[in-house]
Amino acid sequence: MVPTMSAFSREQITQLSQSQSEPKWALEKRLEAFAAIENLPLPKLEKTNIDRWNFSQFQLHQVDATFSQPEQLPVEVNRLFLEDHSNILVQKNDAVVYQTQKALQQGVIFTSFANAFQQHETLLKKYLFQQETAHRISAIHQAFMQGGVFVYVPRNVTVELPLQTVFWLAGEEAAIFPHILVVAEENSRVEIVANFLDTDAGAALSNSVIETYVGQGAKVQIATVSQFGDSVVDVMDRFAQVGRDGDMEWIVADLSDGRIISKSTTNLEGAGGHVDVKSVAFGANEMRSNITSEIFHFGTHTTSDIQARSVMKDKATSILNSITKIEKGASKSDGQQTGKVLMLDPEARGDANPILLIDENDVTAGHAASVGRIDPLTLFYLMSRGISKNEASKLIIRGFLDTVIADIPSAALRASIHETIEGKFTS
Repeated sequence: MVPTMSAFSREQITQLSQSQSEPKWALEKRLEAFAAIENLPLPKLEKTNIDRWNFSQFQLHQVDATFSQPEQLPVEVNRLFLEDHSNILVQKNDAVVYQTQKALQQGVIFTSFANAFQQHETLLKKYLFQQETAHRISAIHQAFMQGGVFVYVPRNVTVELPLQTVFWLAGEEAAIFPHILVVAEENSRVEIVANFLDTDAGAALSNSVIETYVGQGAKVQIATVSQFGDSVVDVMDRFAQVGRDGDMEWIVADLSDGRIISKSTTNLEGAGGHVDVKSVAFGANEMRSNITSEIFHFGTHTTSDIQARSVMKDKATSILNSITKIEKGASKSDGQQTGKVLMLDPEARGDANPILLIDENDVTAGHAASVGRIDPLTLFYLMSRGISKNEASKLIIRGFLDTVIADIPSAALRASIHETIEGKFTS
């Protein structure tokens, strides 16, 4: 069974809150979640047994030294920065260790939660922790949240350059609980890239949450790239609420080697709202992953599209779940989804589970799913042209994943994902 939280106390939760100068209402939400942990179940995941995964045995790390120049950061961290270094926040364990902030338009907020509690409490109180702590993992996150970033974009403002964050895990039994809160007001535009990685972490945990509120006519793109080692349990829960004519795009690259729970939930609340989910995963060795994309259509004329691809090698296992629900009253809505799993080795395993739940008649919906191995005829054809078996396999896999990756607008982000995937071939 998963270890209990007996190693921690209400006093430690209080000290954690005070260390971030949080107001009383934030501490109360932490303590409420902490009290509920033992009575809440673990989430029930399709075809994935997580009873023995470590969600609660960890050490709370102290503040680390800061870095004044990007060249001082480890190369594993520095290489993740996109072409422009204007707006970057790097958090190591529970502390912000490097940050740049330039050329932001008037009223745009891109800051750590420690600063946000001091300067923007009214906004945080309105939006933070609005999602129900429905299971043990989400309650642990809310109780132990450490750091993260608050992004606020006023109405009619376009943030021209991407906002970049790196969450860096290091140390034995280390844990990070970053929270990303994004509020995009009416007709605003913003792009956010969040990278997650570890250096020399052992038996570690990453339990992160993203909350996003997309106003009327706003457009938000959030890309998450996770690349933890095989000793890390990686949990990420993403949520978006999309208003009238709002546009949400999730880009999800699950490239970690350990245990993965990755979930994206989008509520299309207003008429004309839209969401795209582009999800890729590449697992090696004995990686275990459960990746879920779920979309709920509430408003009329709402549209959604899920494109998910997963490649498994060695003894890795991947479960892809795609769930689209069109609620009663969401007429003229359109929900589409495609999930495909490619297994490279005899002991690799994968499954794609498409689910459509339709409670309205006047709608369009469709799904496609496939699980298989590399076509031997395609492989033979490439080899007959003088390409080695290994390189031919790489070409096929790149083509398979690039169906999704090629749609990512940022060339630098595409290159970063390709570089990480390339490393999987030699792992």
